[in-house]
Amino acid sequence: MFLRYLKFTIVLINLIIPTTALFAQDNSAATAKQVVEKFQADLISVMKNGKQLGYAGRYSNLESAVTNSHDLPKIARVIVGKEWEKLSEDQQKKLEDLIVRLSIASYAHNFKDYGGESFTYDSEEETTRGGILVHSHFNIPNDKPVKFDYMLKETGPSWRIINIVANGVSDLALKRSEYTSILQKEGFDSLVSKIDDKINDYSKL
Repeated sequence: MFLRYLKFTIVLINLIIPTTALFAQDNSAATAKQVVEKFQADLISVMKNGKQLGYAGRYSNLESAVTNSHDLPKIARVIVGKEWEKLSEDQQKKLEDLIVRLSIASYAHNFKDYGGESFTYDSEEETTRGGILVHSHFNIPNDKPVKFDYMLKETGPSWRIINIVANGVSDLALKRSEYTSILQKEGFDSLVSKIDDKINDYSKL
């Protein structure tokens, strides 16, 4: 009886140890810098094959890169500010889905050609609200580099981008100013229509 129990225990331990190690490996979150650098590497990879991929191919290749590095539901909430609470659950979900599509579409449109561009990491700093700013720049041959500042917050066990500032211009601030104004003056359906139009424009240009 004791030998049978001992064998069972050994088998159980052998099953638990690899499983525990696997969970530990899966839960090891990337740093804010690693999240940004992985996303930038994905962008460069798509740019290098941009013409062959076409818009649809670039969109498909960037879908996971964007959703795995950006906190898009949070971005959707921040974009409309206090107006978020006035939306129904269905409207909130629809807006989140639109922001996801818009974000991927904008990257697929803006990063479509490759001419030797690259990203360079500069530095990072903690913010007073517990976030991290990752500073980098985008090198463009025969042109001035573009400074990119990525604001990241912890979402569960990992870091996610919630805002990108390019040469001092905040993408989040621009969208918030535009979208809240549309919501207040024209309503939710008008905002949805305008975002849809923008996504369609990205796919054609």
